Amino acid sequence: MDYLWSPWRYRYLTDTAKPEGCIFCTMAIAPTSSAQDEEFLIVYRGAFNFVVLNRFPYTSGHLMVVPYRHVPDLSGLDGEAAADLMAVTRTSERHLRAVYRPDGLNLGMNIGESAGAGIAGHIHMHVLPRWTGDANFMTTVGETRVLPEELTVTWRRLKEEFAREPGN
Repeated sequence: MDYLWSPWRYRYLTDTAKPEGCIFCTMAIAPTSSAQDEEFLIVYRGAFNFVVLNRFPYTSGHLMVVPYRHVPDLSGLDGEAAADLMAVTRTSERHLRAVYRPDGLNLGMNIGESAGAGIAGHIHMHVLPRWTGDANFMTTVGETRVLPEELTVTWRRLKEEFAREPGN
């Protein structure tokens, strides 16, 4: 018999405490030291948006592009920040393709709690690499995801890839 260990999921399943305040705002105002960025899993900081790994990813490389400004929907962003959100999303797509070579990607936002937003007050764009056959019985029947890479490894790989971006 094979055993699959996903100890990180236990914290996700049993942690009923809601963080105080907005976790994205906490990340946005945190000092931009390498240690802080690694702790929060931030791989890139731009002028209007930052890129952070999803702590409970659907797949390895699951990123979120997050505006620094705390707004619940796209209409709350000015044109420059909204344009930058899409530009950083495009950059994220390019870097995920370079690092993970996925067959495709999912991009999306859940705006509002009823739409499935886990953090409804602060919009963010999900960017997920996908591979043919990556939705298997573990996800559909076992309600468990099996990730082939630790978050710290994902963070390092993507942080290095974003650092190669001109101007960084």
